[in-house]
Amino acid sequence: QVQPVESGGGLVQAGGSLRLSCAASGSISSITLMGWYRQAPGKQRELVAAITSGVAINYADSVKGRFTISRDNTKNTVFLQMDSLEPADTGVYYCRLRQVGVDYWGQGTRVTVSS
Repeated sequence: QVQPVESGGGLVQAGGSLRLSCAASGSISSITLMGWYRQAPGKQRELVAAITSGVAINYADSVKGRFTISRDNTKNTVFLQMDSLEPADTGVYYCRLRQVGVDYWGQGTRVTVSS
C-alpha cells in the first residue's frame, strides 16, 4: 500500500506561480511512474505531467514551457512547478503513483487562478 499526499495548492493571481508536492509513504519498493493530473469543474481528469523511473517526461501541450515536473527519489516525492498560471489551470490536482502495476492516487489539492 502506497499513500500519496499532495500539498501546495492555493489561490493565485494570473501570472503567478505555485509549487505542488506529492510525498509517498507506505510499502514503497519500486515506483515506476509519478505524475500529476487535474480536473477542472465540469471536465474530465486530464494528464498534466508525468515522469517515469527513467528519463521519459510527458507534458500536456497546454502546460509546456510553463510547468516543470521533477522528482526526488530519495524522498519519494514528485513536484510540479507551475509558472505563468492562467485561469484555465484552475482545478483539483491529483498525484498518481504507479508501483508493480497498481495505481495510487492522492486526495488532490485545489488550485485556483484568478484573472
